[in-house]
Amino acid sequence: MSQKLEARIRALLDADAAPTLSGIRRGLEKESLRITEQGRLAQTPHPAALGSTLTHPWITTDYSEALLEFITPPSDALDTPLSFLDDIHRFVYANIGDEILWVNSMPCMVHEDNEVPIAEYGSSNVGQMKHVYRQGLGHRYGRKMQAIAGIHYNFSYPDAFWQLHQQLEQRDKPLQTFINERYFDLLRNFLRYSWLLVYLFGASPAVCASFLAGRNHQLLEKTDHTLFRPFATSLRMSDLGYQNNAQSSLHVSPNNLDEYVRSLDYAIKTPEPAYEDIGIKVDGQYRQLNANILQIENEYYSSIRPKRTANSGERPTQALLRRGVEYIELRVLDLNPFQPLGISQEDMRFIDLFATYCLLRESPWMANPDLHAAKQNIRQVVYNGRNTGIKLCNWGHLVTLEQWANEKLEQMQPIAELFDRTHGGDQYARALARQREKVATPESTPSGQVMAAMERDQVSFYRFAMNQALAHRDHFRARPLDTATRQHLEQAARESLSEQQRLEAEKQPPFADYLAAYFAD
Repeated sequence: MSQKLEARIRALLDADAAPTLSGIRRGLEKESLRITEQGRLAQTPHPAALGSTLTHPWITTDYSEALLEFITPPSDALDTPLSFLDDIHRFVYANIGDEILWVNSMPCMVHEDNEVPIAEYGSSNVGQMKHVYRQGLGHRYGRKMQAIAGIHYNFSYPDAFWQLHQQLEQRDKPLQTFINERYFDLLRNFLRYSWLLVYLFGASPAVCASFLAGRNHQLLEKTDHTLFRPFATSLRMSDLGYQNNAQSSLHVSPNNLDEYVRSLDYAIKTPEPAYEDIGIKVDGQYRQLNANILQIENEYYSSIRPKRTANSGERPTQALLRRGVEYIELRVLDLNPFQPLGISQEDMRFIDLFATYCLLRESPWMANPDLHAAKQNIRQVVYNGRNTGIKLCNWGHLVTLEQWANEKLEQMQPIAELFDRTHGGDQYARALARQREKVATPESTPSGQVMAAMERDQVSFYRFAMNQALAHRDHFRARPLDTATRQHLEQAARESLSEQQRLEAEKQPPFADYLAAYFAD
């Protein structure tokens, strides 16, 4: 264990920091495609009974009209995010008729881009902007890639922890400045070590051949139209999916808040010739918000983002610069098709440990070669991770995945002790032990379980995923909501529809003027 990591953990244990960690806030953003009983993407509009996708606080859509996104409020109670997510699933299933929620990250039965309907958000300027932004994504990267689903884990430490940690670090500066610096330390280490999360939680080792029709790839094909790699973990995180090559020349600094915002701002303001060829407004219809490298900050595909809740009309980078980092968004998690909610409490406990490990160990600034090495490690694990003898680059030295993973998990042991002091019991130690089992037996990882189930039942990826989706549908439908919870969610849906109507009734400037004002600052 590094001296810095050991000293920080010891200082926190000696200072009885455990109570300060009880205020950690967690939230989930979980995406799921609506599909028909035949396994195709739903072409129906977002159900009105679910409320407005523009203004509902918990139920919206991402890229596609068919790609539902469920958002849980941040909570410091360990079980609240999953409990809330469970309620939303049961509410949704009561209001989508015969449609089903797809439970895998990679979509299926999608042959053409135009089969992926782009999300609609109404006639207000803010609603139009959300829609045009998604039009731009479709023109730039293809619609099918935008139908990939995942789970985002939002995580923040409480002020009580930061105040104690700053005191132990003997850092004399404004608290928010210290918090910004430490979150960026965490961010860089997350980029260095997130290959471990891809191995442990990757659940997309195979895809339908239809998803990659007409595209070059290095996957093998079964006779049942399943594409796969024998030791793959998360094709969602490959250059075929979430991590696309279109942004390979974009360098966003992970070193500090100012550089991060400056590099994103440059990308938002710098024209890209390939996107200029698409056109912005053609025959009276917007194709994209602008022709710059990024239309807006959220177009930057990153496995982790520093976040600050933005005010109405405020860009994300403006919010970060004005008020600092509030929380981090971890974006590497596949949907686990063996979990009805796509993620378990045990998974969440380990992610707490992993994030805190990234915070506490030393985190030198990263130059482009370091970022390249981190991306190559991800690529190796994506395609070959369950061959744990593959070599990864550890600070310039090659080491096997198995050796490096075991080293990381061993170093997290005292962090698990700290969290178990916070919450009582030994659940964090158990969550850590479970990840060690996955390293020892790659077949027990979610990706290994997917491949084993397909082999055991002699079914295609589509048939496996459809079977899981039907089983999860039955799981939720068998447990109707209690009256109070159902009425609460129905009221939220009605209020969101009323709020959208209110926005659309307001006098608004022309859309072009609205965009100009949004990007003017």
